[in-house]
Amino acid sequence: MNTNPDTSKSGPRPYANPYLAGVLLGLVLLGSFVILGAGLGASGGIARIGASTSLCLSPAHTLGSEYFGKWGTQPMNYYLVFMLAGTFVGALFSALLANRVRIQVERGAASPVMLRLGYALVGGLIAGFASRLAQGCTSGQALSGGALLLTGSMVFMLCLFASGYATAWFVRRQWHD
Repeated sequence: MNTNPDTSKSGPRPYANPYLAGVLLGLVLLGSFVILGAGLGASGGIARIGASTSLCLSPAHTLGSEYFGKWGTQPMNYYLVFMLAGTFVGALFSALLANRVRIQVERGAASPVMLRLGYALVGGLIAGFASRLAQGCTSGQALSGGALLLTGSMVFMLCLFASGYATAWFVRRQWHD
């Protein structure tokens, strides 16, 4: 009899095979290039949601904006918005099927909940601003640019991992349990 709660019927199911998931993601990227003539990314969808929100609050200002105005009165009619929504719905569906849905804040014992949420908010704002400033996000650079073997994308990924390891040194004490 198996008494391990992680493998019982009420416990969470194991994660998907990462190699299979990588192959499937590669096929989705290939399909995106073949069907749409463009790659994948997330920040474009989020920016379009921001433009739509701005359009609801101040249409004249939004349409006159150099950044948002070029998307017109229907900024949500863009393939990356649908990809972003599909990613969210697909991840939620997968988590529900695997019994892995829990409302919690991932943190170390040394990190209070509000500090962890503050770090997440600040990090998210910086990453979001930087992705729009660079006209693309890490997933767009890594997936789309990497698939095209673009030198800039390869250098970007090298710098991203190096800076991630360097930054982890400063916040590592938050996760000591």
